[in-house]
Amino acid sequence: MQRREFLKLLGIGVGTAGIAGIVHPTRAQDMTDMPMPTVEPTQGVDWVAMNEHHKAGVTTFLNNIGQDPHYWPEELQPTLDNGIKVFEIHCQETTWDTGGGSPVDVLTYNGRIPGPTIHVDEGDQLRFNVHNEMSQPTVIHWHGLLIPNKMDGVPFITQDPIMPGETFTYEFPARNPGSHMYHSHINAVEQVTKGMLGAFLITPKDKSREPVVQGDYVLTLNDSTLGFTLNGKQFPYTQPIVAKLGDKIRVRYMNEGLMIHPMHLHGMPQLVFAKDGYNLPTPYMADTVLVAPGERYDVLIDCTEPGAWAYHCHILNHAEGQMGMFGMVTALVVNE
Repeated sequence: MQRREFLKLLGIGVGTAGIAGIVHPTRAQDMTDMPMPTVEPTQGVDWVAMNEHHKAGVTTFLNNIGQDPHYWPEELQPTLDNGIKVFEIHCQETTWDTGGGSPVDVLTYNGRIPGPTIHVDEGDQLRFNVHNEMSQPTVIHWHGLLIPNKMDGVPFITQDPIMPGETFTYEFPARNPGSHMYHSHINAVEQVTKGMLGAFLITPKDKSREPVVQGDYVLTLNDSTLGFTLNGKQFPYTQPIVAKLGDKIRVRYMNEGLMIHPMHLHGMPQLVFAKDGYNLPTPYMADTVLVAPGERYDVLIDCTEPGAWAYHCHILNHAEGQMGMFGMVTALVVNE
């Protein structure tokens, strides 16, 4: 979709594109010590300035559409060794910009946040060579996967830490299909919140219960060290999901943070059909899906309502304040 068409959906003239970027909280460490929010008196509020900040944030979001081709993580490509799919994972200290041009120090898998998506088929034989190129030890836990105990990635319980400069090899079959995760399990409050996280998807052999969709998206939720992020970015530097009227799309929520995030979609319900990689016996409809730390939810959205629809965490101090929207906000755009 062209930016001009997106603007038309929102009812915003193309001439608004020159408005300056929004002023918003950029790091969650500035927010985690805040008291519980209270309703403040409105006397003395500069409503004109407030409106301009809100409008500027939306305009920055519009200007950023299509400008971040890596927002939806690429799949990690394996090599083959006698029928085994072999993946190389590099644990690296680098910098990352959650938006706005202020990179910060982070810890990553293969240099990006989230790490590249691992997508395999049920029954595949897998090998992961994990290279620790950082200055601190690490491990990888395969969250939700059925694997041998010695491959579980918990230091001093199932393995020794992978020390700086070392490589450790994990090897196991892909047994249970569904939406899973991989992340650090040592110094996790720092390593995971600073970026050592990624999606691990296993396609089932029996596809009779797999929905037929026109789009499949992973939204990784994170908070604390890098702020309130969706796929490693904060609004207005997130990217929208774009669909056509009549499309059915799948969204996989993965909460890698320390807080609960109720994900709310305007305009259309979400059919929740899987939790933690397992199909629910009775799917249910919701407009707000509560995703706790460590949980994964798969939802289907029938794109029946044209327009640009806000899509955000509904804990409001994760998404919107007096200076405009920030943090865990994106949009679903349904084109006619």
